[in-house]
Amino acid sequence: MTPAKLPTGKTCEIILQPIGRRISVPPGVTLLEAARLAGVELVAICGGEGICGTCRVRLLEGPVTAPTLTEQAELSSADLAAGIRLACQAEALGDVRVDIPPESFSAPQRLQVEGQPMALELDPVVIPIDIQAAPPSLDDLASDLSRLRRSLPVPQARFDPGLLPDLSGTLRAAGWRARLAMRGDEVVAILPASTRLLGLAVDIGTTKLAAYLVDLESGTLLASGGAMNPQIAYGEDVISRIQYANAHAGGAAALQSRLVETLNDLAGNLCREAQADPQQVVEAVLAGNTAMHHLFAGLPVKQLGESPYVAAVSEALELRAAGLGLRLSPGAKVHLPPNVAGYVGADHVAMLLGSGLLEVQETTIALDIGTNTEISLFHDGRHWACSCASGPAFEGAHIGDGMRAAPGAVERVRIDGNAVRVQTIGGQPAVGICGSGILDAVAELVKAGLLDRRGALKGGHPRLIPDSKNAAFVLVEAGASGSGRPVRVTRQDVNEIQLAKGAIRAGLEILLLEAGIEAPDIRKFIVAGAFGTYLDLDSAVAIGMFPDLPRPRFRQVGNAAGSGARLLLLSSRLRREAAELAGKVKYVELAKRPEFMRVYVRALGL
Repeated sequence: MTPAKLPTGKTCEIILQPIGRRISVPPGVTLLEAARLAGVELVAICGGEGICGTCRVRLLEGPVTAPTLTEQAELSSADLAAGIRLACQAEALGDVRVDIPPESFSAPQRLQVEGQPMALELDPVVIPIDIQAAPPSLDDLASDLSRLRRSLPVPQARFDPGLLPDLSGTLRAAGWRARLAMRGDEVVAILPASTRLLGLAVDIGTTKLAAYLVDLESGTLLASGGAMNPQIAYGEDVISRIQYANAHAGGAAALQSRLVETLNDLAGNLCREAQADPQQVVEAVLAGNTAMHHLFAGLPVKQLGESPYVAAVSEALELRAAGLGLRLSPGAKVHLPPNVAGYVGADHVAMLLGSGLLEVQETTIALDIGTNTEISLFHDGRHWACSCASGPAFEGAHIGDGMRAAPGAVERVRIDGNAVRVQTIGGQPAVGICGSGILDAVAELVKAGLLDRRGALKGGHPRLIPDSKNAAFVLVEAGASGSGRPVRVTRQDVNEIQLAKGAIRAGLEILLLEAGIEAPDIRKFIVAGAFGTYLDLDSAVAIGMFPDLPRPRFRQVGNAAGSGARLLLLSSRLRREAAELAGKVKYVELAKRPEFMRVYVRALGL
């Protein structure tokens, strides 16, 4: 489709979440056309005629035209009340923010779920016990529950109340043979004999979710998948979500319910892939930063947004899955690993487990880059950790042509003289630039002498567009892009990356000061997380985000938080050791360090 030419005059900014694309269009343009102009392809089977109902979006804020007769016919009153609209029918009348559900995307976003495989001696919290109970008779009128107890090696076993409504029917349908899932002295599931017991592990990232379905008896990974965190629709970072929860009646409940809805969809999809039933999922481990942890568990978050930023609960929690709204086995429990501090959460503990850092002999840095970046330093038997507000720039947000990692996003950049080469996700025509691409672009501009230390574009390159306020460098010219618009890096984009990388480097430097060592003393440098998987280490060093260490000292470990959550599904011992690990960390509050601002300002330079 050839993009429409935008007339001059007043424009409306359309923000398309969760992909993070922004586009300015004139009033009266449909949300579908705005998405296409932004290079975001929505499902529209009827071609935008309004007769298929496939281009559904959720209006979050901003003025659009009233629902058309077509929408009133295609959408229920409940849908319309919830802000659901057909993108081909709703026209923008001002600045608008919409949320695109997964089923409305014509191409999936790239979500990092892989981590490093780790050997483990299985010691699951939940174990199977196969029983054969005696059926009732006129000579034996004991209750069904009593019959089960007589068949168990733990006569005084407790039964989760959620199992009782289906107890009698399940036993009779199975001929009084069953497999019970035992969690200590509690029965948490009653299943047909020989049914596999499954566990669900989830890394709840601020931006993305990664989920894993595991056989609890063998430790085998049966299926894995990812999704965008739907809470992005309410704010791109944890601070904005905390503010939303505090400022809106029912705000925290809305954030929790949207997350649980997506988790249920993920669990259902993984079970279908593994030819299993969600009723077989008898245990779950969910790891997230402290804000994600609290919002999921229904804990207060007001104090997380106010100095001194303390967690309501730091200890590990065991909660009923059904009480949280998760559709698993009625008696399934959810284990939430311990938090370290207000902004170093359970996901960081899981990342350290997944990176094999329970016992560290060498001086090691381990960091998980995201909207909130957590860093640990191990040295001489001690462990320090801090949190850096790196912001969402590495997810493509707050970048003029930024987008999340989806087909058509520029992910690699090389500048060789006047030649500019880019690689896009999926090999698709470029429609924007994701985090690894913007990092590469800034690094290449530095190497080419086109950026000064302060982040100002300079020089006479033919792709450089000078401007006294916001100069730009064209990575992909309009005629070669997938949207008919150039893909550019502006001075403002460079500044966003400087702020993000400066926060990370400053946090790292403060930890080194705390330990009394310098960067060359680091023997291992572990980079975790989705962005950490795809970034180019040379680019990260070139812009000063990482110290210039010998490359063999670096290790990119993928989604180590997800790997750690899987390990916690399978090992009671690791749950105890995770609690010990969290209790021994010395948390460093960067804002308290008098030298932080000086270190941070220095770290902003390229």
